[in-house]
Amino acid sequence: MEIMSAAFWAALGSIIVANILLSGDNAVVIALAARSLPPHQQKKAIFWGSAAAIVMRIVLTLIAVKMLSLPYLKIVGGLLLVYIGVTLLLEEDDEEDDGKHASTGMMAAIRTILVADLVMSLDNVLAVAAAAKGDTVLLVVGLGVSIPLIIFGSTMLLKVMERFPIIITLGAALLGFLAGEMLLTDPAVTAWYGAELPHSTVNVAGAVGALAVVGIGLALQRRSRAAKEREQASAQRA
Repeated sequence: MEIMSAAFWAALGSIIVANILLSGDNAVVIALAARSLPPHQQKKAIFWGSAAAIVMRIVLTLIAVKMLSLPYLKIVGGLLLVYIGVTLLLEEDDEEDDGKHASTGMMAAIRTILVADLVMSLDNVLAVAAAAKGDTVLLVVGLGVSIPLIIFGSTMLLKVMERFPIIITLGAALLGFLAGEMLLTDPAVTAWYGAELPHSTVNVAGAVGALAVVGIGLALQRRSRAAKEREQASAQRA
C-alpha cells in the first residue's frame, strides 16, 4: 500500500481509532499500576510501560489469529487478570523513598502493565490487524501514533484516581469482568459446550469475575490492615 495513497491514510486512521477505542481498559491498568509510585516516576512508568506495550502489541497482532485459536490460552489469561486485579487493588506497604526501592517499584509497575496489556489485547488486536490488511508498515505506524494518546488517557485517569479513589476499585472490577469473559470464550470451553455460549451467560461470568476480584482484594486489604495494627500494638507494648 503506497504511503501517499488515500487508502493508506484511511487505513491508518482506522488503526488509530480502533486502538484508542479498544485501549480504555489498558489505560485503566496502566494508571492503576503507576498510582503507587512517587510523582516523578509515575510519568516514566506510564511512558515506558505504554511504549513497551505498543511494541509487544505489534508483535502480538502479527500472530494474533493463530494464538486466539489455541485452547486454554484465554483461560490462563483470565486467571492472570484476576491475579493482577487483586494485586492492584491491595494497598501498598509503607513506601521508602530511596532510589533502590523507587527503581524496583517502577520496574514492577512496567512489568504489570506489560502482562496486563498482553492478556487484554488478545481480542483487541484482531480489529487492528483487520484494519492494517496485512501491511506491517501501516501497522507499526498506526500503533506508534497511538502511544501519546494512550499515555495522555492514562495520565488523566491517574489524576482522577487521586481525587476519587473509588475508581481504583472500579478498575479492578473491570479486570475481573474481562477475566470472566475470557474464561467462557476460550476455544476449549466452546468445544466442550459444543457452541459459543450466549452473550448473557458470558456477561454473568464477567460480573462474577468482577465481584470475585473486588471481594478477594477487599478481604486481603482488611487482613493486611489487621496485621499492621497488631504489629503496631505489639511495638507500643514493647
